[in-house]
Amino acid sequence: MSTERDKHAGTIDYYEFLQISPNATSDTIHRVYRFLAARLHPDNPESGDAESFHLLKTAYDVLSNPERRAEYDANYRREQAPQTPLSSSIDFMDSLDGELNRRLAVLAVLYYRRRTNPQSPEVSLAEIETRMGFPRDYLDFTSWYLMKKGYITRADNSDFTLTAEGVDFVEMQRARIPVLNKMLTSGSGSTVADAARSNKQGASSAAQTAGGSGPIILPAKMDELRDRRKGAPDRRVNSRGRRASDYANAAAD
Repeated sequence: MSTERDKHAGTIDYYEFLQISPNATSDTIHRVYRFLAARLHPDNPESGDAESFHLLKTAYDVLSNPERRAEYDANYRREQAPQTPLSSSIDFMDSLDGELNRRLAVLAVLYYRRRTNPQSPEVSLAEIETRMGFPRDYLDFTSWYLMKKGYITRADNSDFTLTAEGVDFVEMQRARIPVLNKMLTSGSGSTVADAARSNKQGASSAAQTAGGSGPIILPAKMDELRDRRKGAPDRRVNSRGRRASDYANAAAD
């Protein structure tokens, strides 16, 4: 007999919520669950979140049970809708903000692949184009810049891969740059995004870094750039009503 939580098993991407591969072993699921449970437990004064903890417990109960996981996987494959392109909610066309958003989008796509499939983290240009919903002809400068910064590499077959420097940037700046956090949590278009948006910003950052934790330390240059921009007039507001200046400095560094 199905319970209330089972009714949602076909609509929530538990794998994305845990940021693990659909092929993850039971041991991996258990280790990630223990890490996130400690972070999201309501008794944790820094990152506790009762709603997120409940969702985490539900996901673990399903994925740790072989029979329920098999049923969930079957429903997931059948009901999962095509991913909504990031361009449907992110502005990639503005002269300056659009370029900054394109850089963040490429990093977000590559980061997700790196985390969920570390054995094969390469992403083709065609896949990036599809995921962003943005023509590849406009990504030449974006990819050049990210490669020069050392955030990504490009193989002979033109596939892109996120470097360790790129991982560091994403994990350090996710809590600081709203649009980057948005791409990482709600970019898939799955209903788990609605739950993820209710997370506290600190808990959301912790959930995607299943390694060590600690305060986010920004490079001094970013603070200097931010200080020089004090007093500047407001920039154009994006589709979510957030000011682009909140993240322009960090993304441009």
